[in-house]
Amino acid sequence: MAVVEELLRSEADGKVSFGNHRLAQKAKVEDYPHAGDLLKVKTCSAITKLEKNGMFLYESVPGTSVIDFTERENGVEFIVEGDEDAQITVGLTDETEYEVFVDGKSVGNMTTGLGGKLSLSVELENAGEVPVRIERV
Repeated sequence: MAVVEELLRSEADGKVSFGNHRLAQKAKVEDYPHAGDLLKVKTCSAITKLEKNGMFLYESVPGTSVIDFTERENGVEFIVEGDEDAQITVGLTDETEYEVFVDGKSVGNMTTGLGGKLSLSVELENAGEVPVRIERV
């Protein structure tokens, strides 16, 4: 199972892993240096949230554990795990169309609004780790 015991960690390849969907009480790590940025994570079984330099980057309800989260010029990619199906919101570029892939399959194109947020549902119950990729069209 992919629980991130330290709540937030930098991987050797420059990616970041965060969140612990098994925590009963909220826990957080602030001002975590990663690749020249400062990250903040809040996590528990109810919610997981990641910010970079004070800006929204990721949120899931209920909480999830996220492995190998990476931002690219054309989108984001990560592996997510949780005990229940989750609503995930990621911060991307304003008013931009993206194709969303869940578990290797395209679930269609979605367009962000003025705030740059894109929301998707991921079936996690009894699924183990699920890869998610969001690419600009």
